[in-house]
Amino acid sequence: MRFFSSLSLRSKIFLIITAVVLVFGLLSATFVSRIATKAMVGEIKKRGLTLGLGLAARIADPMLAVDFLRLKNMVDQVKESSDDIVYVFVLDKNERVLSHTFKSGFPVNLRTANQVPPGAGQHIQLLEIDEEERVYDFALPIVISHARLGTVRLGLSQIKAQAAVQRLLFIIFSASLGAGLVAVVLGTLFASTVTRRLDVLRRSAEMMVKGNLDIQTGPQLKSNCWQIRDCQKMECPAFGDVRRRCWYLAGTMCPECAPGGFEQKYETCKNCEVFWASSGDEIQSLAEAFDFMALSLKSYIENLKEAEKSITRQQQVLKTILDVTPDPVSLQDADLRYRAVNPAFRYYFSIDEADIIGKSDVDIFSPELAEMIRREDLEILKTGHTLSKEILVGKDNDKHWFHMVKVPVYDEKRIAGLLFTARDITEIKKYQEKLIQTVKMEELGKLAGGVAHEINTPLGIILGYAQILLEDLPQDTESHEYLEIIEKQAQICRHIVADLLNFSRVSDSRMEEMDLNQSIDEVVHLVRHIFKQDWVDIQTSLDPQIPAIRGDREKLKQVWLNLLNNAFESIGREGTIQVTSKLCPQGNHVVVSVADTGAGISAEDQKKIFEPFFSTKAPGVGTGLGLSVSLGIVREHQGKIIAVSPARREFLEQAGETQRPGALFIVLLPVNWEIPVEDACEELVRLNIDDQQLATG
Repeated sequence: MRFFSSLSLRSKIFLIITAVVLVFGLLSATFVSRIATKAMVGEIKKRGLTLGLGLAARIADPMLAVDFLRLKNMVDQVKESSDDIVYVFVLDKNERVLSHTFKSGFPVNLRTANQVPPGAGQHIQLLEIDEEERVYDFALPIVISHARLGTVRLGLSQIKAQAAVQRLLFIIFSASLGAGLVAVVLGTLFASTVTRRLDVLRRSAEMMVKGNLDIQTGPQLKSNCWQIRDCQKMECPAFGDVRRRCWYLAGTMCPECAPGGFEQKYETCKNCEVFWASSGDEIQSLAEAFDFMALSLKSYIENLKEAEKSITRQQQVLKTILDVTPDPVSLQDADLRYRAVNPAFRYYFSIDEADIIGKSDVDIFSPELAEMIRREDLEILKTGHTLSKEILVGKDNDKHWFHMVKVPVYDEKRIAGLLFTARDITEIKKYQEKLIQTVKMEELGKLAGGVAHEINTPLGIILGYAQILLEDLPQDTESHEYLEIIEKQAQICRHIVADLLNFSRVSDSRMEEMDLNQSIDEVVHLVRHIFKQDWVDIQTSLDPQIPAIRGDREKLKQVWLNLLNNAFESIGREGTIQVTSKLCPQGNHVVVSVADTGAGISAEDQKKIFEPFFSTKAPGVGTGLGLSVSLGIVREHQGKIIAVSPARREFLEQAGETQRPGALFIVLLPVNWEIPVEDACEELVRLNIDDQQLATG
């Protein structure tokens, strides 16, 4: 089988044709020889019967006349009529030999070797005379008027009959062999023609593999379509094209041609005179289709090369843009593995390109930060919503604020990855800080002016007269003791005014570890006396277990002051403000809440209260920047601020207020900046869960 597979196609066709011719020649010769042999034997038997019947009919008269000489002559004539007749003899009705042709004596055992059955007209039997001779023995009765006179016996040689049959078989097999040889020669010529044309296709295919697509496999036509039809339409795609047949080309201008390419035109082109004049057999059609494929492939490759050059140029332009842009940019796939990052991204995160391509966030960032980023990314992949937030990145003791955006990248209808971009907003943050300070100074200036106008003058008079009286009264009197108390309390008031002025003084933004509860106490102590003038009481419940957090003390005090002022203005007169601090169950962030028994916030205003310059106060009262500034400070600390109205029912009932809705402001600040406030904790706050529920999760 391996030997046959290694042969050339021409040899295979030759062997197959030879084998088929030989097999079918032998089978047909065998079949014909059997039929011819059977027919020849039949003819021999018919001839023997004819000779025997003729002799039996003529020999009756000599037998009745007892003319043995005539009988002998008739028997000898039959014997000499053919050289294949071995013997002839005649028996009477008593089985006695009347005449025979044997020269050396009659064989006695031959007389009864072949008997004619009663009532039969003949009997043929193959007898073996000796080791070298077998004969067909014909026994025919001699009958006159239904009376049997005797029997004629005639023997024909089987060997001579077989010789005739063998001559016939030789002729049959010789003719079959000759026909087979002719078929093999013709098949070989046909195989040579086919394989030669196929070899042209093979060589053309090898040239295509080597990159040569300018090949001509099909035969060059003597007449082309524009010559056959005497067409002068030079704008036709087929005009002047000698390498491609017109039925392969789209847009030909013959009126009979169907629009479209080969698939659409072929049925109509089959009835065209050009097709019948130019088309050939299957191999020619294959060669022409091969040429068309080569030219089409060449054109396709040229288009691909042009497209590749265009894509390369676009990639180079895109790479140049990404390399020179100062904004960090990265691309992740659907498995959240990085596929591309620009130099700015690598610089700000201090990562080499080889250490990030193909890696995930778990391989690059700390476990806590990587888990937080992973949750955000999975949410984007799930919902398809864009994520936008501000992040703080430290680099060589230099901190930068970035506005980060993550958008899903779609491949057809599915999300194939995430695109991350970040814009450095450090300068904007600095302007924001200046704006915060400006608003702070404006608000504190108003407060300080009111304090100075309302407190400093009477406070100075009280303190002055108290000191004069102290000088006049003896120290051991009860009145002197009372005056000391008055002087001490006046000094406390003066200290409050001094703290207020110190608090309004401009200071540099500085992030450091701080005591959150202490900053709240300082602000509450600052405004408590002022709020009590309108019968507004401040209640505090600060968790002593809160650890030190990282933040700017003065800016956070500005947040507490803004929230307390808003609560005070919402109450107006007679009410309660409750300030609480709590550590979340996970220990990752602190919750500061400021609740009041004021008028609350409408649902419509609740959507806009953190917008700059939005205010529900009367014209000329406030700037509308308090909450927006507070929001900026809280975000600067990687936290969140949330407004809830109406306030918690439990707080309102404890404060003795059931008519007004009240409002609740909640500030969430992280203990560790690497773990920002979790969305789950924000949802707990949005559900307005009280402190006890927060403590138990």
